[in-house]
Amino acid sequence: MASAVLYGRDRETAELDRLLDAAQRGRGGARVLRGDPGIGKTALLRYIEGRAEGLTILSSRGTRSESAMAFAALHELLWPVLDRVDALPAPQAAALRAAFGLGEGRTDSLLLGAATLTLLSELARPRPVLILVDDAQWIDPESASCLAFVARRLRTESIALVATDHGPAEGRWSGVAEIHVEPLDESAAHAYLRAEHAELTDSAVRAVLRSAHGNPLALHEFSGMGGACLAVGDTLPPGPMLRQAFLATVASLPTAARTLLLLVAAEDRGDLGTVSAAATVLEIGPETWDQAVVDRFLDLSGTRVSLRHPLIRSVIYEAAPVLERQAVHRALAAVLAGGDDMDRRAWHLAEATLEPDAEVADLLHRSAQRVLARGGCATASRVLRRSAELTPDRELSGRRYAEAARAAWQSGEPEPARELLTRARSLAAEAVVATLSRGLRGLLEFVHGEQARAHGLLLADAVIVEDPRLAVQLTCLALRAAWNIDSPEHWARALGVLDGLPATGDEQVDLLVKGVRHWWFEGALPGGQAMPEITQGDDLDLITWLLLPAPIAIAWGLEEQARVCYQGAADRSKETGTLSARAFLLAQLGTVELMSGRWAEGRLNVSEGLRLGEDMGAESVIAQAMTVVGWLRSTTEGETAAEELIRDARRSRSSRSSRALTGSSYWYQGVAALGAGRAADASELLDRLITPGGEGEHSTFAVLAAADAVEAAVRAGRHDATTEWMRLIEEWADRSGADWARGAAFRCRGLTTEGDEAEDFYTLALAGYAAADRPFDHARTELLYGEWLRRARRRAQARGHLRAARETFAQLGAHEWQARAEAELALAGETGTRAEQASGPTPLTPQETRIARLAAQGLTNREIAASLFISPRTVGHHLSSVFLKLGITSRAELRERAATLGE
Repeated sequence: MASAVLYGRDRETAELDRLLDAAQRGRGGARVLRGDPGIGKTALLRYIEGRAEGLTILSSRGTRSESAMAFAALHELLWPVLDRVDALPAPQAAALRAAFGLGEGRTDSLLLGAATLTLLSELARPRPVLILVDDAQWIDPESASCLAFVARRLRTESIALVATDHGPAEGRWSGVAEIHVEPLDESAAHAYLRAEHAELTDSAVRAVLRSAHGNPLALHEFSGMGGACLAVGDTLPPGPMLRQAFLATVASLPTAARTLLLLVAAEDRGDLGTVSAAATVLEIGPETWDQAVVDRFLDLSGTRVSLRHPLIRSVIYEAAPVLERQAVHRALAAVLAGGDDMDRRAWHLAEATLEPDAEVADLLHRSAQRVLARGGCATASRVLRRSAELTPDRELSGRRYAEAARAAWQSGEPEPARELLTRARSLAAEAVVATLSRGLRGLLEFVHGEQARAHGLLLADAVIVEDPRLAVQLTCLALRAAWNIDSPEHWARALGVLDGLPATGDEQVDLLVKGVRHWWFEGALPGGQAMPEITQGDDLDLITWLLLPAPIAIAWGLEEQARVCYQGAADRSKETGTLSARAFLLAQLGTVELMSGRWAEGRLNVSEGLRLGEDMGAESVIAQAMTVVGWLRSTTEGETAAEELIRDARRSRSSRSSRALTGSSYWYQGVAALGAGRAADASELLDRLITPGGEGEHSTFAVLAAADAVEAAVRAGRHDATTEWMRLIEEWADRSGADWARGAAFRCRGLTTEGDEAEDFYTLALAGYAAADRPFDHARTELLYGEWLRRARRRAQARGHLRAARETFAQLGAHEWQARAEAELALAGETGTRAEQASGPTPLTPQETRIARLAAQGLTNREIAASLFISPRTVGHHLSSVFLKLGITSRAELRERAATLGE
C-alpha cells in the first residue's frame, strides 16, 4: 500500500502492540503474519517497525534466488551483530562460523539454533530486540528452521519476532502463533479508495472493489489504472487479475527496461553492485535505470535495489521467455567471479542451462559439497538434484541423485528423498546407490514404513554396499527392525548376514559385532565385553546402532553396563553436535535409569530426548519417549495424568508398525492401572503382550511385564491366567540368570502359592530385587509381602515391610503406590500414617531440576545455557523459580541442597 495509514487493521495492530509491549517487559514472543500475496503483511511489518522506538531492530527478507543458499537469510539477519560471535560459548560460536563459511567444520541445526538464541539474548540485555522477517516462504530451509527454533523459545526474553509468510501453515513455523491477515472488509476498502484515490469515479470505485476482493495491493494497482481495464459487473479473482495488470503495465516498457526488471527479479538478492555489473554486460544504459526508477518499477536505497512488490517480481520472472531468462542468468554468472560468489555463480549458470552440461554440473556438485560441509543439507539436496539433472553421464547422474536423496533425508524431507532415490536407482548400479545414500531406502522404510519390509531392504543393501562399516550398520539396523516386529525368523536372517560380513578393521567395532549374537540371543558375555566405553574417536552413527536396545539390556539384568555405555555415547553426541543421535540415546538412557530406580535422572534424560525429538520431528524417538514419560507421570502423578500421552504414542505412525513400541505402551499402561487399583483392567492390558498375532505381542516386553501380569491376574481373581506368565518368567530366569528375573519369578510364586510356603518365596524375591538394585520392584515386593503378613495376622512384622515400601515409594515419588502402602499400614494397625507425610515444596520441573543441578556444580548461567541449548536469560528465569520453590536465596544454599535435587 502506498500510504503509511493502515485501513481496517485494528485487530492486527492491537495484537502486534501487545507483542511489542510484552517483549519490552521481558516476556517475548513471536508471530507469523499469514495471508495472500498483497494482503498487507509487509505494511504491518512497517507498522511495528515504526512503533519500535528505542529497540534494536534486525531484519531479513527471503528471496527466491537465495532460498537455495543455506543460511543466507540468517546471515543477512545477523550480519550487523556478527562481531558478538566471539563472546559465545565455543561450540556455539563455531556453529555460527561454520554456517556462514567463516570457519571450519559442519554445523548442527539445533546447536546453531541455540547459538542464535544466545546471541540475540545477549544483544537484548541493554535494550529489547525486534526481529523482522519478510517473505519467510522464500527463506532457505536452514535459516527457517533456526529462526523457528528461536521463535518458540522467546517466552523469557526481551525479544519480539514477526515474520510474514504466504506458504502453508503446517510448514517450519508450526508451533509459532499466527495472525491471519484477512482481506479488508468493504467499508475499510472503500475508505482507502476515497482517501487515497479521490480522483476515481463512483463506477470506477465499484469496479475496483469488485475485482480487488479486499486485497490492498490489488486496490492500489487497479486504482492506478482508474478501473479502465475492468468491465462493469466483472468480479475477477485478485490473483489472475493482478498478474494481468502487472504484465499489461510492463508490456508498455521498452525492451531494455523489461530486461532490467527481469535482471533484478533473477538476481533476487537486491545487490545493486551485482545487478549494475550484469546490466552493463547486457548493455543496459543509465537512461533505462532512470526510466525504471521514475516510473516506480524499481526502488533504490543505498546499495540495494528492489522491485516494488514481491508479486511483481515473480510475475515478471515467470512470464519472461526462456531465452531471455537464460540471458540474464548468464550475465549474472559472468559478474560473479570472486571466491565468495562461487556458489551463486554456479546456480546462475545452472539456471542459464537447459541441456546437460558436464562443466556446470561439476560446478554445482562442488558447490553442494561446500554447503554440506557447513551442514546445509536442504540446500545441498536441491543443488545436487540440479547437478544430477545437468550431468550427461547416466551413472554419474545417478550417483548425484543418490547424494541428493541422502541430503534430503538428513534435512528432514523423507518424500523428496524417496523420489530422488527412485531416480538414482533408475540410472546407477544398486550397490553404488546404496553406498552413496547410506542405505537410505531401508532407513526410509524403517522410520516411516513397515518394519518387515525395512528389514529386507536393509539386508539387501548390507550385502552390496562397498563400505564394510556401513554394511555392519545396516545389518544391525535390520536386527532392530526384526526386534521391533518380534520375529525370530527375521532375527535369524539378519544374524546370518552379519556372520558373513568381512571384518571392519576396527577392533572395537568388531568386538561389538562379535557380541551381538550373545546379547540378543544366547546370553551375556562375561564382564560386559560387548559394551565397551565410548571414546572420542568412535564412529557414533555405527556405535549407536550396535548398542543393545535398552529393553533387552534390562531383561538381561545389565542396566548398569548399558547405562554407562549409553551415557558415554550421549556425552559423545553432545561433544560432536550430533543431536539427532543424542535424542535417540537419551531416550534409551532414560529407560534404563528409570528401571534401575534413578527416576530423577531418567526423567530428565527422557524429557530432553522428547524435546529434541520434537524439534527434529523424529517420530520413533517421540513415540518411545512419550510412552516412558507417560509411565513415569502415571506412577508419580496418577494414572489419568498420562492416559492421553500413552494413547497418542500408541496411535503414532511409528507405533503402528512396531510391536515393540505398542507392546511397551500396553505394559506401561497396565502398570499404571495396577497402581490405581484397577486390577481387572491391568490384567486385560497386559495380556495383550502375549496374545498371539496381536498388535502388542512382544517377547521382550512380555518377560519384563510377567510379574506385573501375574499380580494383576491374582488381584482380579483370574488365577487361571497366571500359568503362561509364570512359565515365561521362570524360563527367562533360568536362561538369563538375571537377579531381577529370579526375584520376579519368586514373587510370582509367592502370589500364587497357598500357605506358609509363600513366605519363603517373598523372602527370596526380596533378595533377588535387592541384588538387582531395582528399588521400585523391591518396594512393590515389600508391599505384597506386608499384605500377606497382615492377612496372616502377623501385623507387627507386616508394618516393618509396609513402612519400608512406603518410604521407597515416597522417595521415588510413586504417590499412588505410596497411598496403597499407607492404606495397608492403617489396616495393619499403624495410625497417623498420612500425617507423617508432610506436604513438601512444589516439585521442580525436569528443566528446573537439570538447571539447578548444573548451577549447584558451579556452572555459570552462560555455561548452563550452552550445555542445554537455551539462552542465559532463560537459565536465569528458571533459577529464579528454583530459588522460590526451594525457599533459598543463593547458589551457596543450592549447593547445600544438591544431594536432594530431583528426589
